[in-house]
Amino acid sequence: MLTLDPQFESHLQGDVTTHCFAWILRRKDEEVFGFCDHDKSLPVHGINCFPQSGMNGSEAGSPLGLSVDSSEIEGALTSDALNDEDIERGLYDGATVETYLVNWMQPQQAVLLRSSVIGKITRSGMKFIAELKSSTALLDRVFGRRAKRGCDAEFADRRCGINPADPRYAGEGVVVRVNGPDMIVSGLSVFAPHWFERGEVLWLGGKNQGSRNSVVSHLKQGEAASLILQDLPVYDVQAGDHFRVLAGCDKSFQQCRDRFANQENFRGFPHIPGNDAAYSFAGGEGNFDGGVLVP
Repeated sequence: MLTLDPQFESHLQGDVTTHCFAWILRRKDEEVFGFCDHDKSLPVHGINCFPQSGMNGSEAGSPLGLSVDSSEIEGALTSDALNDEDIERGLYDGATVETYLVNWMQPQQAVLLRSSVIGKITRSGMKFIAELKSSTALLDRVFGRRAKRGCDAEFADRRCGINPADPRYAGEGVVVRVNGPDMIVSGLSVFAPHWFERGEVLWLGGKNQGSRNSVVSHLKQGEAASLILQDLPVYDVQAGDHFRVLAGCDKSFQQCRDRFANQENFRGFPHIPGNDAAYSFAGGEGNFDGGVLVP
């Protein structure tokens, strides 16, 4: 239920109103941007909301119950505050957007209509459309642990226990040349093929410095190596770009044990019988002696 300032409520009940919408966008890196659909800048709770250059909103509903309501905001990449590279780098993923109803004659009269989280972002030409999900979307998140066969830790995090600084599991290299999605790199000759598949590249130099990309293929080519990334970086990779790459893991118990000797820290439940065990039991196949599923 909205609580309005008595003067603002009286203004909204009048025959003539002077109100507009404003959006305050708060990124996870603590950057804050303000936009409005008025023709002048408006200060809303200490944030200067710029006119016409940022966002326009769609119709939004607020259903009863715990269902997730959604709306959309459309933004122009011509704004100095919004650019294609930041969206591509994921800086707006999970950002919150506060929607206000504001009296543009007296901007101190503003009421928060909703607070949403940015979901999927689609881009077309020089504009983007971001889906806004209400706070009830947080109820769909998984908290705690789930009983599943695969490990639920991230490779080399605290729960995994692998030291990311260990030279056995990470290496640094330099891009020699680029052939489309295939990068020929130097500095990784001591590592076996496929070692960095499902791993992650951290760019230490070049225009993509600070961004990360997942590796889908790692092959050796003589003293050099070939890396293919899952998603291309925002900027084109150039010869001479320096990077650090971390080994990959498929989160299976077998790989945790055989590849990394880290089975004591495995965070999954590999002996849980799955649907295949149920089907084989019904068909009279398989060995059901109570032994472990993963030797």
